[in-house]
Amino acid sequence: MASKQKILSVIGLLSGALVWGVMWYPYRTLHNMGVSGELSTLLSYFMAMILGLLYLGPIWRELRVAGWLGAVLMVSAGWTNLGYVLATLDGEVMRVLLLFYLAPLWTVFFSRWLLGEKLNRYGYAIIALSLSGAFVMLWDMQHGLPLPQNQAEWIGLSAGVSFALMNVLVRRTHHLSVNFKAASVWFGTILFTTVLLLYQGNVIAQLQSITLDAWWLLLLIGLVVCIISFAVQYGLTYLPANQAITLFLSELVFAAVSSYLLADEKMGLREIIGAALIVSASLLSGKCIPHHEK
Repeated sequence: MASKQKILSVIGLLSGALVWGVMWYPYRTLHNMGVSGELSTLLSYFMAMILGLLYLGPIWRELRVAGWLGAVLMVSAGWTNLGYVLATLDGEVMRVLLLFYLAPLWTVFFSRWLLGEKLNRYGYAIIALSLSGAFVMLWDMQHGLPLPQNQAEWIGLSAGVSFALMNVLVRRTHHLSVNFKAASVWFGTILFTTVLLLYQGNVIAQLQSITLDAWWLLLLIGLVVCIISFAVQYGLTYLPANQAITLFLSELVFAAVSSYLLADEKMGLREIIGAALIVSASLLSGKCIPHHEK
């Protein structure tokens, strides 16, 4: 691999980790400005899609071959991104992100189901470490059940499941181009949030109440999401999976620092131990070489 290409790939993935480690803050800022999480997600991803389509070109031609897998990919991407925003708006950033990063656990099961991949010893270790991390972090001293303790944590957990499904579907839909898959993330998020907003109602009034400062912030978020989508795709294309996963885990570091500095959130001993176990599971997922059923 060319040195320049490798450097650019590392920069791309680290940039993605940095952005998603701190992206919760501008969405919280918008929330405090009166823009709901659903609406801010819709508008920012709509702007990202418009900007991205100027570069991607006529990818809609692939719609006829996308099939039901392409549709599920869009829906899973939609809930991944919306769930991230909603969970980090109302929950403790590190707790919801740690629940989100149980994704390697769910990936093991989705890969078995959709790709026919058998577990090796690393796969079983991923299950054990992920469940142990979740158990330690979520243990309730009063009720004894290791479950998410509020709605934000449940949303973070479900968004992680959706994230795992999305990643497996990206591998399954080999008949679709990388450009189409990138656009699917934007379109799926827009579709999901649009349906939810229409169900909630009062969308026009919400749009009319958005201030000029909020519109500028939405445009900035959309631009960043668009650029980072391409940067991450580049990094995933040219770096081995185990290196990519290791770099992505730096998101937890960025999130821990930003949540401490910007929201005065501190991690307790249980969260630290749970984080260590979940991070270990994620690192092992790079070594989980699958065996396909015959």
